[in-house]
Amino acid sequence: MSTTKKVRLGFLGAGWWATANHMPLLAQRDDVELTAVCRLGRDELRQVQERFGFRFATESAEELIHFPDLDAVIVSSPHTLHFEHARLALERGLHVMCEKPMCTRADHARELVRLAREKGLNLLVPYGWNYKPFVRQAKRWMDEGLIGEVQYALCHMASPIRALLQGQRFLVQDVSGQAGGVMFEPDPKTWADPQVAGGGYGHAQLSHSTGMLFWLTNLVPESVYALMSAPGSRVDLYDALSVRFMGGAIGTVSGAGTIPPTGKAEFQVDLRLFGSDGMLLLDCERARLELHRHDGHSEKLQLPEGAGAYSCEGPPANFVDLVLGKTTENLAPGEAAMRSVELLDAAYRSAQSGRVEPCR
Repeated sequence: MSTTKKVRLGFLGAGWWATANHMPLLAQRDDVELTAVCRLGRDELRQVQERFGFRFATESAEELIHFPDLDAVIVSSPHTLHFEHARLALERGLHVMCEKPMCTRADHARELVRLAREKGLNLLVPYGWNYKPFVRQAKRWMDEGLIGEVQYALCHMASPIRALLQGQRFLVQDVSGQAGGVMFEPDPKTWADPQVAGGGYGHAQLSHSTGMLFWLTNLVPESVYALMSAPGSRVDLYDALSVRFMGGAIGTVSGAGTIPPTGKAEFQVDLRLFGSDGMLLLDCERARLELHRHDGHSEKLQLPEGAGAYSCEGPPANFVDLVLGKTTENLAPGEAAMRSVELLDAAYRSAQSGRVEPCR
């Protein structure tokens, strides 16, 4: 008889990504029990329950979080429901892994971080790139202060998701990086309807790159001026942000959702950080990490081709290990996600108002 302690896990939301990545990965672990699942659609809910062996299935989020003996919840519902679902779980005393964007309003993000801290719970947002070995090396260099005080940050991301943001038929192999097969195609309204998605490319993808930026640098956004455009779409496809951070640093954040699809799931994620003592260059598309200092010291990692390709095995594994007490290191913490939400909330307000908007 096995004596392995198991994390009893619930899912709030069970669409494309949850069923194609998180559930297949977690089902392979002997220290996880897929206990309860919630999603709308009785037929779809039954399919998920049968495929992954959940003990309990419901269309009610309230009913799920009150199911006895749950330890933790993964929130993978539409963007504008993240706050409500994560808050319910945290208030119930459950650890939370919440899909990006953690939520769509800055005050909501701060509330989730506050709740997790007060209750001593883990809050993780699955930024898969944070778990790449060369990105973790970048984090070590930044934590060691090797570029000094950050004075300027460039953060760019581009993705092949134009069809998704325009509400058209979308081939998941164009972006996937997923661990398992496809049960459900992405629901266009959760990406292309501004009332459901809360926004377009900013929430859908810049939440990745800005989450990495704030994790690497610990910068705090102060204000932003944003331009956004949405050719042929109800939500933004292009984003251009000028940012001021607390302490005087400035930066630019840019995004484009229109890389032509090639079937190879290619993304551009490019961060260039300039500090008082040097600069750090991190490029996921071309798998590059370089450090150059004003004292003449330089380091350049030799990375294999494809080292920066997106995958998301690390976050679910990290989350389970945190819940079990096997580690205390959260590589995608809610605090970094909160800064991303603060920035993006202000950016969407700025794009509407035409003015510089505060992030706090």
